[in-house]
Amino acid sequence: MNKSNEGATARSGWMRPEAAEEVLPLPRILEALAAVRRRVRAVLTDWDLAPEVADDALLVVSEMITNAVMHALPPATLRLSRVTGHGGCTLRVEVTDAGPAAQRRRGVRDTLPEEHGRGIAIVAALSFRCGARVHPGGVTRWADLRVA
Repeated sequence: MNKSNEGATARSGWMRPEAAEEVLPLPRILEALAAVRRRVRAVLTDWDLAPEVADDALLVVSEMITNAVMHALPPATLRLSRVTGHGGCTLRVEVTDAGPAAQRRRGVRDTLPEEHGRGIAIVAALSFRCGARVHPGGVTRWADLRVA
């Protein structure tokens, strides 16, 4: 699902979307998330985001969607929203899932700090605000990134 509202840019007359949204279902297979990342890259390119902002956004998306697939109940959905207003532009990344899955026993390999456990810190470092909202359908985790 893709939705956008068009608004005119004063300088050139070119039509720039004031708001845009992309919603993608998340597959339950970790290996299939690469296709989601490719689609996100294409959307961010279409939205004309600066390469450094797109790179940060892709890392945030990657952390959030991987956590949803590994640790939450299906279904899971990714929503990207770009909103322009109040002198700036914000990219919101939201991942909604059906809530936490039952804990599985972890082996030594699963607990290596080099490989796991830094996702929330990465999301917090790259966003100017982030959080989670619990609702009757599950949990929505979100992060807002500044877009120049």
